[in-house]
Amino acid sequence: MRHTLVLSALLAATSAAQAAEGSLVFCSEGSPAGFDTAQYTTATDNDAAEPLYNRLAEFEKGATNVVPGLATRWDISEDGLTYTFHLREGVKFHSTDYFTPTRDFNADDVLFTFNRMLDPQHPFRKAYPTEFPYFNGMSLNKNIAKVEKTGPLTVVMTLNSVDAAFIQNIAMSFAAILSAEYADQLLKSGKPSDINQKPIGTGPFEFKSYQKDSNIRYVANTQYWAPERVKLKNLIFSINTDPSVRVQKLKANECQVTLHPRPADVPALKNDPKLQLIEKPGFNLGYIAYNT
Repeated sequence: MRHTLVLSALLAATSAAQAAEGSLVFCSEGSPAGFDTAQYTTATDNDAAEPLYNRLAEFEKGATNVVPGLATRWDISEDGLTYTFHLREGVKFHSTDYFTPTRDFNADDVLFTFNRMLDPQHPFRKAYPTEFPYFNGMSLNKNIAKVEKTGPLTVVMTLNSVDAAFIQNIAMSFAAILSAEYADQLLKSGKPSDINQKPIGTGPFEFKSYQKDSNIRYVANTQYWAPERVKLKNLIFSINTDPSVRVQKLKANECQVTLHPRPADVPALKNDPKLQLIEKPGFNLGYIAYNT
């Protein structure tokens, strides 16, 4: 399976206003169901949440090997069952009109993120019942024996059996680290489901607004722990389910990036000197199964 991405190659065509604002418009193919990545498995949902979050380990840009994220390093015991994560110091959670953090990211946030998925009796999970299909589908709910903190910036995860891909697994979108302080605020206010619709993360962009079937707006996180990675002031997802409309918007410079064009349109897009077409192998398998 191929994953196809189309983007504008003529930067000079970008309007002066957009350039001044440091904005980029992405023509997305659909509306996300929410922004709590642990609940979802689709690319549409994960793409919409990706600018908002970090994970302990993350995939290197354009590659499949993992690099430090919110953990600067990790140690693995000789028997392969114990992982000790040393967390990044000074990381700020987003400050928005609905949440103002009083502390930096620490081990409590990692414990909340994983224990919510591990423990059916977790207070937040009981208040906001939901499923965790990726986490459970990879049997992490059975293989992670416990998650403990041994210091404010140290977390130890113990497995029941050796998993050679454990670090790669927790670098995936479902393992985005959430704010335990924000979760406590939502519990106290009786609005735990807001964790899905009013997201708070540590990522390069902060959530601004979402209009279903229309757009998602993000603004740059000015306190991001890796400021050199934040090159835009504004990021906008323009939601268009029709691939022909997305291509027309791209050609009109109403968006600068889109994806999933119609296969029949690909040859013409390749020959358009104003566009750059990038094709990458997809690390996924699509199938139809019959329950007999």
